[in-house]
Amino acid sequence: MSRAYNFSAGPAVLPEEVLRQAADEMLDWHGCGMSVMEMSHRGKEYMSIAESAEASLRELMAIPANYKVLFLQGGASSQFSMVPMNLLRGKGEADYINTGEWSKKAITEGKRYCKVNVAASAEDKNFTYVPAQQTWKLNRQAAYLHYTPNETIGGVEFHWVPETGDVPLVADMSSTILSRPVDVAKFGVIYAGAQKNIGPAGLTVVIVRDDLIGQTIPGTPVMFDYKIHADNGSMYNTPATYGWYFAGLVFDWIKRQGGLQGMAERNQRKANKLYAAIDGSGFYKSPVDPACRSWMNVPFTLPDEKLDSVFLSEAKKAGLLALAGHRSVGGMRASIYNAMPEAGVDALIEFMRDFQRRNG
Repeated sequence: MSRAYNFSAGPAVLPEEVLRQAADEMLDWHGCGMSVMEMSHRGKEYMSIAESAEASLRELMAIPANYKVLFLQGGASSQFSMVPMNLLRGKGEADYINTGEWSKKAITEGKRYCKVNVAASAEDKNFTYVPAQQTWKLNRQAAYLHYTPNETIGGVEFHWVPETGDVPLVADMSSTILSRPVDVAKFGVIYAGAQKNIGPAGLTVVIVRDDLIGQTIPGTPVMFDYKIHADNGSMYNTPATYGWYFAGLVFDWIKRQGGLQGMAERNQRKANKLYAAIDGSGFYKSPVDPACRSWMNVPFTLPDEKLDSVFLSEAKKAGLLALAGHRSVGGMRASIYNAMPEAGVDALIEFMRDFQRRNG
C-alpha cells in the first residue's frame, strides 16, 4: 500500500511506525484478549497504559513534580473556558496576546468570565508577525497571561517565551507541543489538543501547576474543574481511552527519535528547506515576517489565485494532500508536524519547482 504525504493542519499525519504498532495491537493488546478500545478504563491493563503514557510525557518534557498532567476531552477550545474558570482565583482581569484566529477565539471566550486586557495585537498587519514584548501593555495585577505560541492558520510562531514575572503564563500549545524542548517551569498552564503532534482527535492534554488548581469561580461545572480531574487521575468520567493509549505510543516514538532535541533539529531542518524554496523561487511567497515563521504550519501564495485550484489538483494526483490554506485566508498551507517525514517536504519542494517550471 502506498501512503500519500498528508499536510493537513489537523487531524494530522501520524507516525507510520506508530500506526503499524496500533494496528498490530488492535484486536489483542499484549495477549490480554481485548482491544484497548474495549478495556475498562479502571482495569489493570488500561491503568498500566495510562500510567506509562503519563510517565513518558513527563520524561520527554521534563515536567516538574509540582505539575499535574491531565488527559481530558473537549478539545483545546474547552480550555478557553476552563482556564479563566480555574485561574481567575478571585481576580477580575486577565491579559491576552492576540496573534491570530485561535487567540481571538480564546479572547472571546475569556470575556465571558472576566475583563480581558488585550496587551498586544498583530491585527494591524493582518496577523503576520509577533509584537515585540517591549510593546506589550501588561497588567501586573492580571490573574494570568494567555498566548498562542503557534497560530495554525496564519503560520505565525513565537520563537521565545514571554516574561510575565509573578503572573502565571498560559499557553495554547496545540500545534507546537513536543516539536522542541520547552521549560515547563516558566508556565502556569500548558494545554494542547492531541490531533497535531500527539495522536487522534478527541484527547486534550493539560499541564497545570499545583498551586493553580482548587479555586474555581462559582458555578464552575464539575467537568471543568482541574482539581476534580487531578484528584481522580483524569478518570472522573470515562476518558478518551484510545487517544490516551495512542498518545503513549507517540511519546515513546518521539523518545526513539532522540527526544525533543531530536525533533527540534528535524523540524527546523524541514521548515528551513521549505521556506528557502519559497523565498528563492520568485514565484511563491510567504506572507509571514521571517522572524516569526512557524516550523509547523507554512502558508504560501501563488502569483495568481487562478492557479490555486490547478496546484491543489495536481498536488493531490502527486500524492501531496491537504495543501489548501484555511478558508479564512486562502492560498496554500503545508503543515509539517513531527510525524511529517523529511522526504515528504522534499517531495513537496520538487513538486513546487516542477509546477513553477510549467506555470511560471
